[in-house]
Amino acid sequence: MSTTRSGLQSVVAAKADGEVPWTSEFCRAAKQAGLKNVYMELGSTFGQLATANPAACAHLLGQMIDAFGADHVLWGTDSIWYGTPQWQIEAFRRFEIPDALVEKHKYAPLSRAVKEQVFGVNAARLFGVDVNAKRNEIPNDYLTRMKMAYLDDGAAPSHRFYGGVTG
Repeated sequence: MSTTRSGLQSVVAAKADGEVPWTSEFCRAAKQAGLKNVYMELGSTFGQLATANPAACAHLLGQMIDAFGADHVLWGTDSIWYGTPQWQIEAFRRFEIPDALVEKHKYAPLSRAVKEQVFGVNAARLFGVDVNAKRNEIPNDYLTRMKMAYLDDGAAPSHRFYGGVTG
């Protein structure tokens, strides 16, 4: 009988000292080598650990950010396999590394700014997307033009009927 664990079993069984199989070792090696051209992607690992072993999830995030920097961690969901990622997005928005782990392991807290980087600012930088320009861009589709015309009318809309009306 084999005594080795496979895949998720070994990740869920992360030791109380913060050792997350594969990730801890990789983070230490990358930090020691001073790698600056590696990006970590969370994928479904976050979703699985956040629900099955939040302490291991906290260690995983803390170690990734410590080794590579918050500017080198990317959001991913593997939603092609797991369906809508909304539950993972909500979980990450609310997730925090416990203060005890921050103090003991010197992890950086998951601030709003760090989460914004992970959620998309880092990927935007990699792909050359100007985040501020995109956030403030006004779409030019028909529905948006109608909405803008409605808003331009101010507080007193025309009450014009569009489409079929009965009564």
